Amino acid sequence: MKIKHLTIDPNWKSRLTAIGYGYHSDHDEPYWIDNYYYEITSNEADTIYQATAEVWDMCLKAVEHVIANKLYALFHIPDHMVPHIEQSWESESPSIYGRFDFAYDSSKRKLKLLEFNADTPTSLFECGIVQWYWKNHYFSESVDQFNSVHEQLITSWKDIKPYLKGDILYFTCAKETLEDLTNVEYLRDTATQAGIQTQLIYIDDIGWNGNSFIDLEGDSIQSIFKLYPWEWMVHEEFGHHILNDINKTQWIEPSWKMILSNKAILPILWDLFPHHDNLLPAYFEEQRTLRNYIKKPILSREGANIAMYYDKELIYSTSGAYGHEGYIYQELATLHKEESGFSIIGSWIIGQEPCGISFRESTMPITTDKSRFVPHIIKH
Repeated sequence: MKIKHLTIDPNWKSRLTAIGYGYHSDHDEPYWIDNYYYEITSNEADTIYQATAEVWDMCLKAVEHVIANKLYALFHIPDHMVPHIEQSWESESPSIYGRFDFAYDSSKRKLKLLEFNADTPTSLFECGIVQWYWKNHYFSESVDQFNSVHEQLITSWKDIKPYLKGDILYFTCAKETLEDLTNVEYLRDTATQAGIQTQLIYIDDIGWNGNSFIDLEGDSIQSIFKLYPWEWMVHEEFGHHILNDINKTQWIEPSWKMILSNKAILPILWDLFPHHDNLLPAYFEEQRTLRNYIKKPILSREGANIAMYYDKELIYSTSGAYGHEGYIYQELATLHKEESGFSIIGSWIIGQEPCGISFRESTMPITTDKSRFVPHIIKH
């Protein structure tokens, strides 16, 4: 796995804008990297595939463990949501996707799970579409990429279609978030290609008629994909309506994903599968024996409020508004490092299938919302 450079296409911004990618830059700083990329071997792609499948299987067992032993307090999940979570798990409410973030230790050739973005992962459009168009722009058709995101999304929507309630699958996100809207519209497009009737509605425009959720025309909403975190919804008035909804609207992602999208799942996984090759030691309490570690809020997003300790001394930290629910402590992973920065691997599971990867790169060893997206190819 190594960085390779290209002669930059002077029209790269307009080329990306033409395919609907409007957030390739953050002011003058590129979020999308067009002039270099990661080249990985087919063996490395196989290793990522196997690790993703194995960790996904462990995650499902961990959810079963948390529910069977009612460990919700460790996750700071409100009591009123527990019946909804348990019902969604017992009824096998469908999940469409998630993204594992792995550290790759190049010297040991080991992947270590940093966290699981199980509820509202983004960068799906970049992974599934933008880097595919990028590959076809710079390389011949015979060059491969670890990327069947688009095909797997359509297949998964077809699998889910018989279980949807109502005639329309709604898609929602907050207003004025171009990245979220682009990801939602991409997901909606793949659902449409799977033969599902869809409709976009912003989350602020979802109404409540006293018994059920309704759209702007007053029609009931019975199935809806949301790019809006469960941990936010459950503390809003909107969230309490979920429990009173006579239609028992089908939410995608389902509420059992609240367990997997919470950093508390990391010490649970380590407890259930100690010393697993793809896991890092993780704990609810600071450990005397843990000298190099990351302190992560139980609920946080985009690398906020992360503190990194080396030999128990704070060496990096990020700001943010998280941490009220407490923290977990995870052994410090070795990140892959190139001259351009530190990188992590985002590995997508869609339906039950590992199907695409992306690289996020940062100048510092903590990945945040400012981290760059680097495309890749597979060298055979």
